Amino acid sequence: MHNSISIGDIKINRIGLGTNRLTDNESTRKLLQRAIELGINYIDTANIYTKGESEKTIGSTLSPYPEGLVIGTKGGMVPGSPANNEPAYLQRCLEESLTRLKTNCITLYQLHRAAPDIPIEETMKLFAEFKNEGKIKHVGLSEVTVEQIEKARRVTEIVSVQNHFNLSERKHEDVLNYCEENNIIFIPFFPLDKGKISVNILNDLSKKYNVTTHQLALAWLLKRSPVMLPIPGTLSEKHLTENSEALNITISEEDFNSLNILSK
Repeated sequence: MHNSISIGDIKINRIGLGTNRLTDNESTRKLLQRAIELGINYIDTANIYTKGESEKTIGSTLSPYPEGLVIGTKGGMVPGSPANNEPAYLQRCLEESLTRLKTNCITLYQLHRAAPDIPIEETMKLFAEFKNEGKIKHVGLSEVTVEQIEKARRVTEIVSVQNHFNLSERKHEDVLNYCEENNIIFIPFFPLDKGKISVNILNDLSKKYNVTTHQLALAWLLKRSPVMLPIPGTLSEKHLTENSEALNITISEEDFNSLNILSK
């Protein structure tokens, strides 16, 4: 199993860090610094996370960014929001993210959600303009269908897709398969939600491998596809270290298949 994946010319270790709960305090700044020490070089955020404080904390702690570190953020429509993906709104989202992250160019900029009444192709034309202006380097999508990805790719290159996916949430299998076939990074959000999976089964297997159930869930994701890039979120340095160590776990085909079947 390969432990890295590429975004453009940058190699990313296949366990990232989600920061949807990050606020600016000493412990979270230490957490970010510890992530870098552990070799985690993909950090995922969004302009709405903790009302912008997640991005602000990342910018104030890690900028100027070390070579090879990718900060991926998201802008645009969000679940339950009346805001639409009008150009002025998207432009504002991007400018706010650039300011908070203390950068002139965001390596991976993702559309948080496609608006139901605005064709995704129109939104991607604006993202392509952002690329041409040098404000973003790569484009990603979030919570999209295969059809939406194909429409977006007709306008600009799509390097990543971030959809809800984990051991028990498998509705985006078709999207994952499409990403694998087209060498697009698949970033599962909420990767540690084990949902309906039997705790006893996970406990038994985790004891067999001498790992935690969270580590086992991450190892299953990594084995599921070579384009998988889980981004478990945590505020604990202990859990951060445990999550990063999931890269070293090799699940047997038999145990992988047993979890695969049980999770459907």
